[in-house]
Amino acid sequence: MKILEVTNTDFALAHFVLPLMRALKANGHDVVGVCADGPLLAQARGEGFRVETPPLARNWSPTVQVRALIALVRLIRREKPDLLHAHMPISGILARIAARICNVPCIAYTCHGFLFNQPATPLPRRLLALVLELICGRMTHVYMTVSREEAQDARRLHIHPAPIAIGNGRDSRVFKPDATARLRIRQELGTAETTPVIIIVSRLVHHKGYLELLEAMTHVTAAELWIVGQRLPSDHGLDLAPALSKAQADMGTRLKCLGYRTDIPALLAAADIFTLPSHFEGLPMSVIEAMLCGLPVVSTDIRGPREQVVPGQTGLVVPPGAPKPLAQALSRLVHDLPSARQMGDRGRTRALALFEENQILNTVVTLLERRG
Repeated sequence: MKILEVTNTDFALAHFVLPLMRALKANGHDVVGVCADGPLLAQARGEGFRVETPPLARNWSPTVQVRALIALVRLIRREKPDLLHAHMPISGILARIAARICNVPCIAYTCHGFLFNQPATPLPRRLLALVLELICGRMTHVYMTVSREEAQDARRLHIHPAPIAIGNGRDSRVFKPDATARLRIRQELGTAETTPVIIIVSRLVHHKGYLELLEAMTHVTAAELWIVGQRLPSDHGLDLAPALSKAQADMGTRLKCLGYRTDIPALLAAADIFTLPSHFEGLPMSVIEAMLCGLPVVSTDIRGPREQVVPGQTGLVVPPGAPKPLAQALSRLVHDLPSARQMGDRGRTRALALFEENQILNTVVTLLERRG
C-alpha cells in the first residue's frame, strides 16, 4: 500500500510517528510523511523517507487552515494513497476532510487527545472541536486512541462506534537503566552522585505544569531539577522564560535548564525521579520513557498519566495545578530514595508489560493492513 502519515509538526513526526513509518516500511509499504517543515525532518529524510511539507499550522485561523486544506487536497490527489493515517487534533481534522474529498479508500486516525477535553480551551472552541470530531469520526474507517479514556469518550459521545485504544510505546532496548550513562551525565553536569535529581522532559509550555513545579521546588531544597525541552515555534500561550529566569536566580545550580537534547535515555538514567505535572495529556511518551529507565513518576490525576502510574506502587499522583501536593510528593521520594527506587523497578516491569514499542507498533500495523 501507499500510505500517507500526516501530523502537525516536525517534532511530532520525529518523536511519535517515525517509529510507525519504519514499521510500515519494513512490511513493504510505500510510506510518505506529511507535516509542516522543520529541522527535525532531517532524521526521517536521512533514513530514506520522503516527507512532504504543506503549510500545516497549530492555530484556529480560518485563512491559515483553508490554505492548509487546499494544499492537502492537492497533495493527496497527486500522491493517490491507498490509506491516509492522520495524527493530532487540527491536522487530523484537516487531513481526514481532505482525504474524504479525494476519495481515499481508507482513512485512519490516531487521537492523541481531544481539544474539547483541554481545560484551558475556551468553551466556543471546545464546542467547535466536538462538532468537527463528530463530523470527521463518520469518515474515519480505523479510529485509534492512545488512551483508554479517550476511546471511552469517542464511544460515549458517538464520535466513532468502534474506537480502539492502542496505547503508546517506547523501545526498552534504548530506554533502560544505565549506570555508565548515569556517571557520565552527572560528571558532565557537575552533579554529585549522592544528589537527588528530579527530571522533567517536555515542551516548555504552560499546560505541562511548569509554574506549579517551579513553585514546588522552592520547598524541595535537597534536590536538583533538570528541565529538558524547548518551546516550539508553533507553541502558543504563556511565555515561561520570565518564570524560568526567576527560578534560576532563586535556585542557582539546583536548576539546570538543558534545552532540547537527543540523549534523553542517558539523562533519564542519570536522574532519580521523573515528574510531569501536566494539566492535560494524551498518553505521554515521556512517562513511558521514564518508567522504562526505572524512575518513579510523579504526575497529575488526569487522562493518560493515571492509566500509566499506579499510585504508591510505581509513583505518586497529585491534583493538577496544585504546587503544595506536588512538593509533598516530590519531597517524599527525595527523602526516601530506596523506596523511590523500588517504585521505579515496579514501574519498569509495568512498562515492559504494557508499553513496549514493538507490541504497540505491531498492533497498529495489523489494524492498518487489515482495513487497508
